[in-house]
Amino acid sequence: MVVVVIAGGSWLLLRGSGKNAPLPGQIVTSFLPGEFQTVPNACAAVPPAMLDQYLPWKRTKVVPNSLDGRSDSLCDWTLDARPLYRLLDVEAQAYAPNGLASGNGSATFAAIDAYRQAVAEKVNPPKASHLPKATVTTMRGLGSAAFSAFQMSTAGGDSTDLLTMVVRDRNVLITVVLEGLDHSSTGGYGPVSAGQLKIGALTAARDILAKVK
Repeated sequence: MVVVVIAGGSWLLLRGSGKNAPLPGQIVTSFLPGEFQTVPNACAAVPPAMLDQYLPWKRTKVVPNSLDGRSDSLCDWTLDARPLYRLLDVEAQAYAPNGLASGNGSATFAAIDAYRQAVAEKVNPPKASHLPKATVTTMRGLGSAAFSAFQMSTAGGDSTDLLTMVVRDRNVLITVVLEGLDHSSTGGYGPVSAGQLKIGALTAARDILAKVK
């Protein structure tokens, strides 16, 4: 196998099995051992038991299209049955090597950059999101790195609690968003437990993480 790397501003061709670690200063352009090129189907990775517990009764499933083939999978479920309104969004994405990424440009470093960006967008949300700054908590013992972020937004008399869980496992990023309507100006919805949202998002993240291989 031929691997192309950049070292000292020059293009080099290295022949080998692809199982050796890159040398210092090399930019990686192929997947390294232990990195993932595909992710599990997000809809299938979340078991019915989890959905029945946190989005009980009749719910609607939507499968957004992915432009990245099997390296990215998304799934959404919505429950709208007063007094409960819940929205669960899950995504699993395997990052590829990227010369613009930090470190040696490997797929793992690309995922690390995406993880850091996800934290930054919760600490300082883009103005267009109209979301407040999140309370961010580092999660231990979950993948290579993980955090949860809690936000409460109010608009038009409606109050919504939003719990985001992001887990990185090497070059795979798992994002779970569980949203609940805490109060509605039209009445009949809420309240929602922030603790329950966090447990639900954590459960879904663990379910997906267990399928990554």
